[in-house]
Amino acid sequence: MSNAWTWALQHRPEFYRALGQHLLMCGISLTLALALALPLAILIVHRRWLATGVVGGVNALRTIPSLAILAIMMPLLGIGLWPSIVALTVLAMPPILLNAYVGLRDVDPDVVDAAIGMGMSEGQVLRKIRLSLAAPAMFAGARTASVQVLAGATLAPFIGGGGLGDFIATGISMMDTSRMLVGAVPIALLALGAEWILGVAQRRLFSSESGA
Repeated sequence: MSNAWTWALQHRPEFYRALGQHLLMCGISLTLALALALPLAILIVHRRWLATGVVGGVNALRTIPSLAILAIMMPLLGIGLWPSIVALTVLAMPPILLNAYVGLRDVDPDVVDAAIGMGMSEGQVLRKIRLSLAAPAMFAGARTASVQVLAGATLAPFIGGGGLGDFIATGISMMDTSRMLVGAVPIALLALGAEWILGVAQRRLFSSESGA
């Protein structure tokens, strides 16, 4: 570990550039996944025939290994940062979509009926009732996706995406443990840190709803 720390200090510009690229990749991927998955969950929640196909497809997508998703993107989009972002977006969508769909679907029907009885429109019920009650499930999906993307971005160098995974790939190929740890340790810390921070945020935001 001391050798890895020394290597990182000696190559700070390279390390900071890789860290920034890693975070940029993950941030854009998560933003795109949220922008696509949440509206799709809202769209299918009242359309059972559509929900069956979408949920089945998403569940099938979850069985595909992260490296396979990245490999599929290579012949379709080439190599580089954006193919890696697309692959990570695909990786992030299943937990976000499924949690959002289940959260919206399982809202207490009596609460919805009461809101409609008070004169609320479908749009108002969605905004003020369904989304509010489904928020904990949606947040949990985003939390899971965040950790998966931070870890999955480790494989981005295989299609030229860069990031901290570059140090791991180069370290393995050169049998350089120090360089490999310079990539592996920060990625592990990022994933653990994201899980802890989002877990604390989830408890603070939704403890009253869950009765915790």
